Amino acid sequence: MGDQFKKFESLPEERQEAIISAAVETFGSNDYKSASTEDIARKAGISKGLLFFYFKNKRDLYLYLMERLMEKVEGFVIDDDYWEIDDFFELFRYAAERKRDTLERFPYMLEFSVRAFYPQHKDIKHTMNDWTQRQIDYMFERYFSHVNFGKFRDDVDPKYVVNMIVWMADGYLHQQLALRKRIDVDALMDEFAVWCNMFKQYAYKEEYL
Repeated sequence: MGDQFKKFESLPEERQEAIISAAVETFGSNDYKSASTEDIARKAGISKGLLFFYFKNKRDLYLYLMERLMEKVEGFVIDDDYWEIDDFFELFRYAAERKRDTLERFPYMLEFSVRAFYPQHKDIKHTMNDWTQRQIDYMFERYFSHVNFGKFRDDVDPKYVVNMIVWMADGYLHQQLALRKRIDVDALMDEFAVWCNMFKQYAYKEEYL
């Protein structure tokens, strides 16, 4: 992730996890501006000065978290069974179920991710908007490289379907945050199944329905 984080990544894994968990909880519970680095340090059991020894400022910590969490999610999602599935929608559902395991380890990760998709603060807004689009492009190339796209109708672009499902999920999650509700992962998974079935009817050739 860059030489600037070598000091942090040289820490024992347990210490890294404590700091990451504290930061995810704090950023997940607050918007970027309100998130307190003092709270992060306190929850992690370190001083604020030590936190800034590892990360130059709050922005660097925030952006590091996004990259680190994406790596964790990918590690959970892509296993041996993953490569055995070549159906687009089955793979989407499998990935979603695997991500649930990640959420159990980091209860505030979902809220943190949703806030990151809708950044408002000037320190991160443009950087995160660009990062989000790059992640969608990367996800398509990495996660669906082995999919049988021959099941799709000729007039349907699979990448467009990915974008639509991601946008719907993000919109649903952002709405829950706007209503000041904690994210109900089971409810989200139910909605996700409905979206996948709907888009399958739209996207697949009749013989694959």
